[in-house]
Amino acid sequence: MPSPFIQLIRDHLRARHYSKRTEQTYIYWILNYIRFHDREHPNNLTTVDIVKYLEHLALKQKVSPSTQKTALNALMYLYKQVLGWDPASLQLGDFHRAQTPKKLPIVLSKSELRLIFSNLQGEYLACTKMMYGSGLRLMEVCRLRIKDIDFHSLSVTVNDGKGRKNRITTLSEACVADLQRQIEICQAYYQEDREAEHWDGVYLPYALSKKYPNAPFEFAWQYLFPAKARSVDKRENNAIRRHHIYDRSLQRAFKKAVLASGINKPATCHSLRHSFATHLLERGADIRTVQEQLGHSDVRTTEIYTHVLNRGGRAVISPLQDI
Repeated sequence: MPSPFIQLIRDHLRARHYSKRTEQTYIYWILNYIRFHDREHPNNLTTVDIVKYLEHLALKQKVSPSTQKTALNALMYLYKQVLGWDPASLQLGDFHRAQTPKKLPIVLSKSELRLIFSNLQGEYLACTKMMYGSGLRLMEVCRLRIKDIDFHSLSVTVNDGKGRKNRITTLSEACVADLQRQIEICQAYYQEDREAEHWDGVYLPYALSKKYPNAPFEFAWQYLFPAKARSVDKRENNAIRRHHIYDRSLQRAFKKAVLASGINKPATCHSLRHSFATHLLERGADIRTVQEQLGHSDVRTTEIYTHVLNRGGRAVISPLQDI
């Protein structure tokens, strides 16, 4: 039986429309924190105990800076939002922060991308092309809905991206035929769902289904890359829905394609987004345009791709050439 305290946190997150992924992540780190302190209730612990846990992650577990920051965010949510502690009482002061050397992003060459595409097919190929062609993150492409694609203006609307931000990015003409075929597949699934004995429509975030009660049953709101079967949505009173493509399946398919291509780089789906940004800069796009396409709040985040260009093999001519 789940802990009433953990269920309280879960309900608190859901009432504020946090994503399922954020809910799972926060619950994981809060549970990890409680177990680290021998299952002591967080209300009975102090900021000293929070610091002790965060330093344990950095010094003993050797986690990355981003992982330590995620754990800290989960604990701050617990104490500030759920337990209602005064933010002034949660000043942690200086503590040992996780440190790892900054890595330049993995960028795939155009020839490597062609090889990867040749080892993919169907929805996995279409998703991969979208991640590279539009600079989309993994979950952004998985959560695309049919209404988000505008063939007329060749644009893709990304709703509720990282940091709950929305943006419009480019749609490559090379993706149009694939997406039109994908929409035909969606139409077949949609017809199947409508004829099913029980179907509660597609999931809509932020209680949009209450504001637009017909939207979950409209074709435009269906996922562009739907799952092959309907499933039970336990977060929504066991509603029967068709979810989007499983992100782990897409990651596995991409990894297999990289291996089959004989590419000796630790490339992941996110490397496609890195490649999109780098290749845009190579073609002469200005940094602000790339920033907007990627949805970065701070241009300094985008500037890492200029370092990738500067560090390229053609940036400096080796003196060996003169010998």
